[in-house]
Amino acid sequence: MTDTAVDDDRAGGERAGDLRRGRRGSWGSRWRRWGRGSCAVLLGMLCVLPLVRLTGLDAGTPLAVPVVLLPYAGVLSLLVLVTVVAVPALRSVRRGAVAALLVAVHLALLVPRFVPDDRPHIPAHAPELRVATLNTHVGAADARAVVRLVREERIDVLAVQELPAAGVAALAEAGLDRALPYRELHPENDSSLYSRLPLTHGGELKADTAWPQTTARVTVGGRTVRLVAVHTYYPLGDAGRWNRDMTALTSAARAAGPDTVFLGDFNATVDHAPLRDLLDEGHLSDTHAELGRGWARTWPVGGTLLPPLVQLDHVVHGSGLAGVSVGERTVPGTDHRAVVATLALLPAQERTG
Repeated sequence: MTDTAVDDDRAGGERAGDLRRGRRGSWGSRWRRWGRGSCAVLLGMLCVLPLVRLTGLDAGTPLAVPVVLLPYAGVLSLLVLVTVVAVPALRSVRRGAVAALLVAVHLALLVPRFVPDDRPHIPAHAPELRVATLNTHVGAADARAVVRLVREERIDVLAVQELPAAGVAALAEAGLDRALPYRELHPENDSSLYSRLPLTHGGELKADTAWPQTTARVTVGGRTVRLVAVHTYYPLGDAGRWNRDMTALTSAARAAGPDTVFLGDFNATVDHAPLRDLLDEGHLSDTHAELGRGWARTWPVGGTLLPPLVQLDHVVHGSGLAGVSVGERTVPGTDHRAVVATLALLPAQERTG
């Protein structure tokens, strides 16, 4: 073989190597551009939910549906920030600053719900009221499990939603009437109240809601506590109707007094402006947020392998009461978890608001 042939082979190999490196460089450049573009799009999308949350644009609009995912957007924002900092191809001052700002906004919105409110002094002798609420999924909830929940948790008052006449009969057969002998039943209106204590002033709440809300009063420690079993319309079906329901409940709460408990399926989370308006204008406290249990989830359950994603079911109360404990319980047959809360009645000097 001549020197010329050897030089030609060497030159051909070098050209092939250059071609391969060029291809790799081209692919690497494309991946970097794709990664940076995807990161920019994701950051833009993650800006939407905090903007909706801060401006209240969800009230009466389809934005009421995606805003419930705000806590998940907060987690995703943190992951994006870590990725932008850790991956050299995505690293830039602008992307890092936007991601850091998003994380800061989400933290400002989410962290307070994990911090318990300033607690009023609850005297050791303060009377307590144990309440629970459960959406029975049109009566499909396991009636025996409901009765077992009431007995094990020593429930004084149970609010139920989506309870038709057949569901009332099933609960009676399972023994709920013996555990909670006093009842304000309105299966034709969707919600009802069961109580261990005598109920008075029962009937429908005077409010313009899609379904009439059931109300009654109980006497605890010499004090009369007003109860409202809540079930609002749902924003996915008609955001305007849902917003009118929440507005009507807010009007009722303004005149309700400090010894009031609204409990039920609000079809709303604390990231919804109408629920925050209800709490603020009605001088009410959400028991979960009050006790620092800000990411409780009650829906959906039972239908998929996914865990519950959002909290639609709440116990909220006036300034004459304070939350002592709150938790969620699973009841077979329904797509909502039950919420169980213990509320203490405060002396007049300990009330807030």
